[in-house]
Amino acid sequence: MAVPPQPVRKAGTKAPRPKDAATLIIYRFAGKNVEVLMGQRHSKHKFLPQRYVFPGGRVDARDSRVRTATTLRPDVEELLSRRAKPARVRALAAAAVRETFEEAGLIIGKPDAEPKRSVPKNWRPFFDLGVAPCFENLNYVARAVTPHWRPIRFNARFFMIDHQHVEGELGGDGELLKLSYIPIPETKEFELPLITTRVMELVENLARNPPAPKKRRTVTYFQHNGKFHDMFDE
Repeated sequence: MAVPPQPVRKAGTKAPRPKDAATLIIYRFAGKNVEVLMGQRHSKHKFLPQRYVFPGGRVDARDSRVRTATTLRPDVEELLSRRAKPARVRALAAAAVRETFEEAGLIIGKPDAEPKRSVPKNWRPFFDLGVAPCFENLNYVARAVTPHWRPIRFNARFFMIDHQHVEGELGGDGELLKLSYIPIPETKEFELPLITTRVMELVENLARNPPAPKKRRTVTYFQHNGKFHDMFDE
């Protein structure tokens, strides 16, 4: 079945301001291949219908206020802080963890040290498991902004994490269908957003060649110019 085309912003309407979003790529090694967790978005979605994507979604204002079991690695926090203030950095990392829990049923957390304290409403199902979000094993991969001609736009940060730091059974809220770990070479057979293929190349390289934590590095910023993605270092 052919996937529906992506919507285009109506002529004469103003381009919407991109909203913050976070995506998390969970990877694992299977023999010589790197596999990544992906699922198919429902056909009724206005954004990327029926495309295969990683778990992720929009940042909620309450994400910046959630308590955590551990913080980001200093090198990862420094990368994010080049373009975002501390509260925004915290919200981005939290959204990646929360959306992965909601869409895939997977937990990136450690025991909650203060179980009697209140938590933001959108985080209650997560904390009901007796854990608080854990950021220490997240790595920051790339940033991408949806092209201006789309009616829905996101300023998305892509994170990655080794599956060994993830718990739970694949499930979720039904927003992503056919969730499974897919060898990266086989993803060419799926209907993928172009940005997904570009980010996946970065993920595979980082998985195979992890940089030293204290080594200063950059992340890739993708911006579509109408024909292809321009790549900048941040």
